[in-house]
Amino acid sequence: MTQDSINKFVQQGCFMKYSKDRILTTHTGSLARPLDLIDLMLKKEQSEDYDPKVFAQLVSSAVSDVVERQINAGIDVICDGEQGKPSFLTYVKERLSGFETDVTDRGEDPWRGSREVIAFPEYYEWAAGTRAGIVSPRSATICTGPIRYIGHETLQTDINNLKAALIGHNPSEVFIPAISPSDIEGRMKNEYYSNSSDYLYAIADAMSEEYKAIVEAGFLLQVDDPRLVTYYVTNPEASVIDCRNWAEHRVEAINHALRDIPAEKVRFHTCYGINIGPRIHEMALKDIIDIMLKVNAGGYSFEAANPAHEHEWEVWKTANLPEGKVLVPGVITNSTNVVEHPQLIGQRLVRFANIVGKENVIGGSDCGFSSFASSEPEIHPTVVWAKFKSMAEGARIASKTLWN
Repeated sequence: MTQDSINKFVQQGCFMKYSKDRILTTHTGSLARPLDLIDLMLKKEQSEDYDPKVFAQLVSSAVSDVVERQINAGIDVICDGEQGKPSFLTYVKERLSGFETDVTDRGEDPWRGSREVIAFPEYYEWAAGTRAGIVSPRSATICTGPIRYIGHETLQTDINNLKAALIGHNPSEVFIPAISPSDIEGRMKNEYYSNSSDYLYAIADAMSEEYKAIVEAGFLLQVDDPRLVTYYVTNPEASVIDCRNWAEHRVEAINHALRDIPAEKVRFHTCYGINIGPRIHEMALKDIIDIMLKVNAGGYSFEAANPAHEHEWEVWKTANLPEGKVLVPGVITNSTNVVEHPQLIGQRLVRFANIVGKENVIGGSDCGFSSFASSEPEIHPTVVWAKFKSMAEGARIASKTLWN
């Protein structure tokens, strides 16, 4: 893209693509950050001295690099890799007013007491000791006042970095991820609003400004909402019916936040929050699929490549995907460093295409590969790029089968 084409791109805006003449590829969003950027992120998160100008330069350079790498790997629908965010969860701390940090409270671990940890305490204790240090909250964030969106300048920096990185490239589509209202609700304790519904909708109203700004900048919006399905595993006292009722209200809040945005400019992503683990106590797709499809989005991204959920492709046979909607099943996973064979990826894509139509399928990843900036991510960055190349080749294999 030239600067003129970037301007035209912004004016036209992005829409949820269909795989019209071949299977397209994309991923969930987060990718590994450079080590020098992680070092500054850690200092920033811990309120230590750092050079904002150097930080900005490192982010801009990282976005340019990750855009080029995605395109070179054969990814059609790309993003900025969330290079400027310490995590998909915690970035909103500097974009919403009404919150305070309690340095005396490290906050609650949402996985402590979950169905998985109860079932496999020895495994998760061992895993906690072997995982790398993560750029994550070192203290609790609490809502103590009215919530307003104040992240306009920071968001504009994200947008400008991505636009600059696109010059010289011509991807099929470009998206920017943003966190869902319910994930913010679950991470940050409410001590201001009189009830959970008021709190949730205050967040939704604030985040709607970020959602609209992304779309108005010409990009496709991806709403990241792992909590839609992780609520079940983190609340062992709740039944499936309880979780469905909870999820219905959260989807209503998402749609409230999306009320001014056409569905074809939105894609929705949900996942289970655990990358590597036993994962036998997660909510079944069949128990949440109808609620997920109520989100006002043009496409739905979900886990379908890891051994705990790959079998669920059959659920789509009776799901009645609404007309005009696109599926973005994970065909590569963040739960193993094994690189999926292109033929396996092709088979996975053909399965979905045979159910919902080849034009309604885009190959994707189960989840992000660096949801929290870490010097030692669970999936090594070199493996991630190999997975992307394998996905692109698998999409070509599937396309030959489907368009033959």
